[in-house]
Amino acid sequence: MSSLFAFPGQGAQQAGMLHQLPPGTSACLEEASDVLGENVLALDSAEALQSTRAVQLCLLVAGVACARLLLQRCPAPDYVAGLSIGAYAAAVVSGSLGFADAVRLVALRGELMQRAYPEGYGMTAITGLDLGTVEHLIAEAEGPVFLANINADTQLVIAGSDAAMAKVAARARAIGAGAVKRLAVSVPSHCALLEVPACELAEAFASVELCAPQLRYLSGSSARPIVDPQRLRDDLAFNMCRVIDWHGTLRTAYERGVRLHIELPPGAVLSGLARRVFEQGTVIAFQGARLDTLDAVLRQEVSRTR
Repeated sequence: MSSLFAFPGQGAQQAGMLHQLPPGTSACLEEASDVLGENVLALDSAEALQSTRAVQLCLLVAGVACARLLLQRCPAPDYVAGLSIGAYAAAVVSGSLGFADAVRLVALRGELMQRAYPEGYGMTAITGLDLGTVEHLIAEAEGPVFLANINADTQLVIAGSDAAMAKVAARARAIGAGAVKRLAVSVPSHCALLEVPACELAEAFASVELCAPQLRYLSGSSARPIVDPQRLRDDLAFNMCRVIDWHGTLRTAYERGVRLHIELPPGAVLSGLARRVFEQGTVIAFQGARLDTLDAVLRQEVSRTR
């Protein structure tokens, strides 16, 4: 049996998230601030988090800082995976991408996405309808709207213009969707609308050195492991315009023997999704848990594999 560190994506951000990090994470905050030339702690206010750039940087820093804190005292996980921007934290923790490079790339990623769609676009979650039904609603919709995330069998996310999403949302409610919720994401991620920004980010990636992951890296887009640095470069640069198959990623992890899922900050959204797959495993979120509890469950998982 194995363990997985999972890193959340945009929409999981919380005001004050960097200020609430536990003791022992200051070095990561300082490194990020040095790279950016600004105090990263100024990015997590409610006002600052209206910016896509600030949100993505905060998620990267929070995930890496807490993962490093765990790795200082706990056994390393067998796998890492990240939803959307969480993939960058996963790549850093896997040892394939330097943290300073990740900070620079994520700052650029957020700027490119925000510049492309400063307003009028976003993402909406639909719960209670299956994939075929949602794809049918998208096909009938007028205006730009696309499938973006497959989070569970009946929890899907669409991306596009506000007007087009509103039409799909209204039809979804009319045919029995359990819930339809606009997400705290101000850009249309994980669809063709972001192909141009993704290509610009890929150009910046060309000069960045990546190594083969030391911890197994699962792609949130393909739901498969990636070991080749060039494939990993492509996965990170273009994940903003590719559908996220998080449900498939979790199933792959479970099929490969993962029975311990630890969600890095902020929040516990991924833990809720994981419990649907890890019925015979343990799912725990870093936020709200004690470090000694996390240490104990990781060590217990390691002892089971011996």
